[in-house]
Amino acid sequence: MGAPPLPRPAPGVPATDERLRNFVERATCCGTASSGHHNQNYVLALNELEARLLGREPCTSVTVRIRRAEALPVVIRTWDNEDEILGAVKDALPHVPQCLAKGPEFAVHSYVEGVPLSSICANGKPVDTLLVRALAGLLAQMTRVRRSSLPPLPPHWPSNDTDSQAFLRTLAHLADEQIRRPNWTAFGGLFAALGIPEDALVRLAERTPAMARRPYSLLHADLHRDNVIVSYGESLPLICVDWELATYGDPLHDLATHLVRMHYPDHQWPEVIAAWEEAMRRVRPAAVNGLGKDLQHYLDFERAQSVFPDVMRAAQSLEQAYSQKNLDEATAEVDRALRAAARPLGLRSLPGPKEIERALFRWLTSRGVRGAQVVGWTPDRRLPLSDDFGERAVLDALSVEGAAPAGWVFKGTAHLNTVVRVPGVCYPVVVRRRLPDVARLEPHFLSEHAVLRSIEAAKVAVSAPRALALGETYENDHFAIHTYMGPEDVDRPPNHPVHGLLPHEADGLVDQLCALTQVDYKRFDPTAGEPGFHSWLKGELVRLVGALPRKTTQLARQLGLPDARRLALILSRQEVSHREPSLLHGDLNPWNLVRRDGGLSIIDWEMALIGDPLYDLVRHMHLTPTRPEIRDRMFRRWARKLPPEYTRDWQKDWPVYRRLEVVRSAYIDLDRIVTGASLDAPNVSRAVASYAVTLAVATGALGLPVRATANPYLARALG
Repeated sequence: MGAPPLPRPAPGVPATDERLRNFVERATCCGTASSGHHNQNYVLALNELEARLLGREPCTSVTVRIRRAEALPVVIRTWDNEDEILGAVKDALPHVPQCLAKGPEFAVHSYVEGVPLSSICANGKPVDTLLVRALAGLLAQMTRVRRSSLPPLPPHWPSNDTDSQAFLRTLAHLADEQIRRPNWTAFGGLFAALGIPEDALVRLAERTPAMARRPYSLLHADLHRDNVIVSYGESLPLICVDWELATYGDPLHDLATHLVRMHYPDHQWPEVIAAWEEAMRRVRPAAVNGLGKDLQHYLDFERAQSVFPDVMRAAQSLEQAYSQKNLDEATAEVDRALRAAARPLGLRSLPGPKEIERALFRWLTSRGVRGAQVVGWTPDRRLPLSDDFGERAVLDALSVEGAAPAGWVFKGTAHLNTVVRVPGVCYPVVVRRRLPDVARLEPHFLSEHAVLRSIEAAKVAVSAPRALALGETYENDHFAIHTYMGPEDVDRPPNHPVHGLLPHEADGLVDQLCALTQVDYKRFDPTAGEPGFHSWLKGELVRLVGALPRKTTQLARQLGLPDARRLALILSRQEVSHREPSLLHGDLNPWNLVRRDGGLSIIDWEMALIGDPLYDLVRHMHLTPTRPEIRDRMFRRWARKLPPEYTRDWQKDWPVYRRLEVVRSAYIDLDRIVTGASLDAPNVSRAVASYAVTLAVATGALGLPVRATANPYLARALG
């Protein structure tokens, strides 16, 4: 049912829409204003002409609602016309406002006398028991509204009016379509930096569980303290306002949104749920089917989808008023939203407050917010700037970093890498930042920039990035800038050999590893290259195991993995021949190899070291799926291309390195499972998914049996 028709204007009187526009202009100038997330509301008493126009008594107050043009699209809308919803509910809820007139960007509603519940009972405070019961009664009364009186539903709506699973799946898809997608251009890079993937809501929809069937009904879907008016009457009836987000579906969804958005104290939740159940049993008993099990699914959805509007509003608030105090508050709000959404969205590794603050600051910088501009940077004098990338180019790269689209932001285990185009520079570059509060179990021994400059100076046939700049910016946020080694078309995502190398790629990688022997490693590590690399490697593994957290150590013991002391004893029996040392990459997993121009580029040299060239090849085969024929092909080519001093006894020694790497993975992957560190990184995710195999192979390599245990961590570890 729409708004009532307006009276016909008398001859010579301007058209009704013109008089309405004049009235709206007067309301915005003289009315009492209040702001909501989506509308600006003005309350104004009608003069005689306006009263006649709207069919009300003179001096009657009305509310003029004007959609805020600057408001972000951060809500799910089922219907566009709130007036049709108000017309449909007025019989079941006679006190709700009615639409008196509407225009393209405004609506005039009857004014509801009273005060918002938020003004007499602030968020976080307990709500009086009588009010809780009254609110539950309002939610129950909505089930009396017939579907036939509501506006037509969108074509994608579930056809079965009791299918709770289909309704929740529809909500998740709508949240992606109406909230995430319209804002992804502006905020996608920020979400990527915070570790929220583009398909988070789509995957949430795919995981929608089976639920009990409940009959659909009208839902308010936004019943919080600002949208509940306590009237001045003695009976204190409660009146719902702001119906623009109303929808039609499982009534349990309305309870979930009400619980979260009302900000009840935790101890009051059972009371609210019990009141809702009691009220629903009187009106629609089937609506409480599966309440105990299914409510959590809707609560999870509410928290999951809320991370998008909460993060965007926090960022936008800083854009409007930036200060360190506001940045601290926004950081805390984003941190809260991420932690609430982590489990429902399957976010396995969350950024800390420092990382959140820096991501927000970079986003603000890219938008030119006053006070958040990059006005300078502190260069690291160990890396002089190159001729084709000077100080101005560095500043420009840092200024646009926060505006990079999500597809250009790559979050790894220890770094955030952002691809940017710099004005006046003919090639894209990567701004590479070390993630704060990330402690890597495996230390790095060489400076990445020194390794890259040495490769560049040696002019060897190794496809590696060029190190362009090194320094720090806001809050000692260290960065490096490298040339980008992905596809020439930066709009295409990098292609990594995650399923293994093709024959020509295997040949090319071997050739690059052989070329590394021509790099003069003495330039950046004069003491490296002494005999005993394998013994040093074993010692480093023993040191790593000895430094594991107590929880990881306890679980390792339960799973049959030896402690550091016993591991040192077992490994002491394994030896290899000495080979001439060379520069090694140290971490040739598939995500550090990028397909480019028919070959492979090698990125992320942070774990480079000096040692036995056989080790680099064997570690690559451990980290990357390698078919036997590709493995044999790589070994044959490697042994044929290098002089004997680099390859002697390789047939005997490569299984020794292989066993060592499996054992290393057994400890490192176990620690990641226990601590949750870096689980969102693709190489880590794949490694922990196959931990049962890793554990079995590692214990076999150590000559130990797999220990049976009832420890509850075991199921978690083996996944």
